[in-house]
Amino acid sequence: MAKITRRRSGELIRGVFEILLRHPDGLRAKEVLRQLEELVPPTAFEASTYPNRPNVRRYEKIVRFATITVVKAGWLIKSKGLWSLTDEGRAALERFTDPEAFNREARRLYREWKADQPVDESDGPDEESGQAAATLEEAEEAAWSEIEAFLEKMSPYDFQELVAGLLRGMGYYVDWVSPPGPDKGIDIVAHVDPLGVRGPRIKAQVKRRGDKVTAGGVRSFMALLGDSDVGLFVCTGGFTRDAEEEARRQEKRRIMLVDLKRLFDLWTEHYDRIPEAQRRLLPLRPVYYLAPDN
Repeated sequence: MAKITRRRSGELIRGVFEILLRHPDGLRAKEVLRQLEELVPPTAFEASTYPNRPNVRRYEKIVRFATITVVKAGWLIKSKGLWSLTDEGRAALERFTDPEAFNREARRLYREWKADQPVDESDGPDEESGQAAATLEEAEEAAWSEIEAFLEKMSPYDFQELVAGLLRGMGYYVDWVSPPGPDKGIDIVAHVDPLGVRGPRIKAQVKRRGDKVTAGGVRSFMALLGDSDVGLFVCTGGFTRDAEEEARRQEKRRIMLVDLKRLFDLWTEHYDRIPEAQRRLLPLRPVYYLAPDN
């Protein structure tokens, strides 16, 4: 990657930012890279493959390598294959219109971040660790895509059981899981003690769907909660910003919104304590990589 100048790196990163600017909720990394190739076409060198890896093109690796600095600068967020801009990233795109100046500022912020890490005199990630980080990033994205597809294909009832298993693993006592058929809006009821004599009572609604729940959907769920209930709304498609705001501003109703990523993070955090029957619904095996600290 030594042939990539800082100006060129800035052009690539700014291209990524321009694409993400049109997608405030984020965009999958593969789609970002596909659109970037149209917006900032690869040079002959970038379009070539590695001598020892003839099936791997340089372009995608170079872009992933270049974005390390802007992630550490706080301008770009990468989460399970989804890339999104922060407010600081959007401001930087507008402020630094020159690609080289844009890249220079990202590297300055990278150095500030690096100053709090083990001693390193470089002003940016080195090529070897950058390639390793890019490979790890791709592996994590591939793993998440497989898990996401698996969960989205799961039957609604099994998905309810999965959420119930998670609650048990978190130490709650599940009193009821809705059987197949109409559930009138509540799928799971759980308590903080075995007999349910101490509050609060947890009422969960579980939706396995691709579209996002709106503020109206959140309000409909809240109407099912009693004054002392805690609402747990799980939806694989996530929630609109208005829905999240609706949940945040509640004072009388306590409600937690859980999208697929948050559900998975909770699943991995409590995995060892989830009952075996439910754990088999989403069995996981950790695979360890050397993770360079760029």
